[in-house]
Amino acid sequence: MTGRFSTHLGARPIDAIVRRLKSFAPLSEAELDLLRAAGERRERHAPGEQIASEGAEAMRPQFIVAGWACRHRLMPDGRRQIFYLLLPGDGYGFGERPQLANIVALTAIETVDASPVQDVVRRGAAPNLARALTAAQVLEDSLLLDHAVRLGRLTAFERVAHFLLELQQRLETAGLGDRQRFPLPLTQEIMADALGLSIVHVNRTLQQLRRAGLIELRSGVAILLQPESMAKLCDYHVSALASNKAA
Repeated sequence: MTGRFSTHLGARPIDAIVRRLKSFAPLSEAELDLLRAAGERRERHAPGEQIASEGAEAMRPQFIVAGWACRHRLMPDGRRQIFYLLLPGDGYGFGERPQLANIVALTAIETVDASPVQDVVRRGAAPNLARALTAAQVLEDSLLLDHAVRLGRLTAFERVAHFLLELQQRLETAGLGDRQRFPLPLTQEIMADALGLSIVHVNRTLQQLRRAGLIELRSGVAILLQPESMAKLCDYHVSALASNKAA
């Protein structure tokens, strides 16, 4: 089951990045070649490794080609809040602003240096790619607002359903899932940290979703059995920024 989601990265590690950015703007062949060239050398990070610290100055931009990371904040007693999951195809470190949260690898991850891409974009030599990178950042900001609503106004049942629907949409865009199936390499502890729930509450809610015939979880793969019904239950709407695919 999981093999169908890894074939893209196995053959061409940069494909998830290309697919994601092409969803925002129609990239030229020169821009596509620039992205593909970035995938020639990879940097690896172990699970739990801190990649960037909150408040750190601007860092070298990276694209994730494999694995999952997150932006989070730790409290003195060890509790943490995950703000945003970084998936294959996502980038971080673009722009000049300091890091607003820690970035930590949740699984083993592989990244590629996006500095050459950023340099070309800054020279104005890749206008469509610049547009795509800007749109990707705007979408991330939009998803952070969705996350605030999820934490502040949704029930536990609605939160988990909303969270799974968002992951499905993001992974499908990157070519790493389809309308119903997608990889989910997260522990229930990580999901709890993302959703502001206890591990027990996450486990109980996943069981409720299973009993309702809405989801299945199989060896690191999530299956949404009734995505339309789930969307109605939690008032999930695909962001207009994400649904406005480039031709």
